[in-house]
Amino acid sequence: MDLSRSAVAKMEHAPACAASVASSRTDSSNDFVQEVSSSGEDDLWLRMRTEARRDAEAEPVLASFLYSTILAHRSLDRALAFHLGNKLASNTLLSTHLVTLILDTFMEDAEIRNAVRADIKAVKERDPACVSYSHCMLNFKGFLACQAHRVAHRLWQQGRNFLALTLQSRVSEEFHVDIHPAARIGKGILFDHATGVVVGETAVIGNNVSILHNVTLGGTGALGGDRHPKLRDGVLVGAGSILLGPITVGEGAKIGAGSLVLSDVPPHTTAVGNPARLVRGKRGPERLQEIPSKTMDHTSFMEGWSDFVI
Repeated sequence: MDLSRSAVAKMEHAPACAASVASSRTDSSNDFVQEVSSSGEDDLWLRMRTEARRDAEAEPVLASFLYSTILAHRSLDRALAFHLGNKLASNTLLSTHLVTLILDTFMEDAEIRNAVRADIKAVKERDPACVSYSHCMLNFKGFLACQAHRVAHRLWQQGRNFLALTLQSRVSEEFHVDIHPAARIGKGILFDHATGVVVGETAVIGNNVSILHNVTLGGTGALGGDRHPKLRDGVLVGAGSILLGPITVGEGAKIGAGSLVLSDVPPHTTAVGNPARLVRGKRGPERLQEIPSKTMDHTSFMEGWSDFVI
């Protein structure tokens, strides 16, 4: 059965049904003003709704799914809370409770709302496999895992540690991404494919960082304290890399695929190998202006592979 444009429009104006939990939350005047200020002129959200209508018309079998996850909601924050809450729900951890928890966290923290939008744009801009913004929100588990972590991190900051760890556990089970709730993550983050990513408790990830699958930001030893890597802005970490200990990866640096990094990596430098060696490659000003996490160029270091720093 074909789903016409008018049919999609009728669905959009119908009662929200299953999506009503997210669409009816935080309806007090203060919450409504806060939501409008964050998404009232949200061009990204308007674009995502347009994409969802187009996809529903092209694939009628997806019409109900796209309606309940996107078109039934009045903001990106509500749609994401609904989708993420249902993804992470289990037989004993109810979706209604999770949707409420996630939405309330989004509405209370403008920084998280801004980071969500920066992350969606980062995925769309850097990953050629991402065909639309709505595709990112609905289907990219790296993006979803990152947003769930933002909620868990805020819970951790509030001293709600057990709830934060429970959310972390569900993310690990559902998305195969394990990020400790205490880890600090900036905005504009791309977890590309994301399967097997592990981020330890005291790790720090800066802004505009791209990390591929099977990457570990791990600690060494059984002692507490600062024991995990710190990635500065613009870092690119290749697939299968392992970074251990309280090391610093400088701004604009690259970690080659499959590398084992045990010491600091200076800014605008590439670490490759096991154990990793440092290489600068071309040293012209144009190379220093590049942001590896945005270019996603994993092989440019080969231009100067013999120019080892150590």
